[in-house]
Amino acid sequence: MEIVIVEDEKPAARRLQRMLKKLDLEVNTMLHSVKEGIDWFNKNPEPDLVFLDIQLSDGISFEIFDKVKINSAVIFTTAYDEYALKAFKLNSVDYLLKPIDEEELENAVNKFRENYQKNNSQIDFNAFRKILETGGKPDYKTRFTIQVGQHLKIISTSEICCFYSENKASYLTTTSGRNYPVDISLENLENDLDPEKFFRINRKSIVNIDCIEDIISYTNSRLEVKLNAFSGFQLIVSRERVKDFKNWIS
Repeated sequence: MEIVIVEDEKPAARRLQRMLKKLDLEVNTMLHSVKEGIDWFNKNPEPDLVFLDIQLSDGISFEIFDKVKINSAVIFTTAYDEYALKAFKLNSVDYLLKPIDEEELENAVNKFRENYQKNNSQIDFNAFRKILETGGKPDYKTRFTIQVGQHLKIISTSEICCFYSENKASYLTTTSGRNYPVDISLENLENDLDPEKFFRINRKSIVNIDCIEDIISYTNSRLEVKLNAFSGFQLIVSRERVKDFKNWIS
């Protein structure tokens, strides 16, 4: 496995290299500036995994990828505050706040080993740039416009209990128990919704944390979620999402 560390603080880069060696991962390439990064990525095959510090001595590390296309998996290593980086998880393997914790590093590496497929990352560095420029607060949808007969109805996200897909269509359920079709896929909805409030529990359901009434153990290490305004079908947290779901509600 080819791993690259992009980090301008050489002691921090060496520490991360030692920590990865404990996890049986060898790092032979460490880059310390935007200029060095552009030069290396232009001359070498893409690595499998990049540990990327955001702020380098000669600029933002994203500038490297303005010049070089990369499909490698990325784990961010940064001192930016946690809230600012929530959205980074949408496009990267993970992020690690400095000083890097050994257990968190191991969890991020395990996530990479279990889930990452090469050439499937599609990192949107422009989106990350926008997050940083707006003070770390991404623009999530605050309302949806729904067609009801000849009328348009505006529904605030705070009034939405869940989104679900059924018969190849998407729907929302309000806190009053009304269901409305929405012309957006769950994949796009997942990116548009505040991850502090909404979580995709399986392929066909996204729930609002404020509507959760009960959480019950279910078969095969899964969980059943009961919402106070939805009774259409059982809402089951898929086994691969249980750990993230527990972190989300904690």
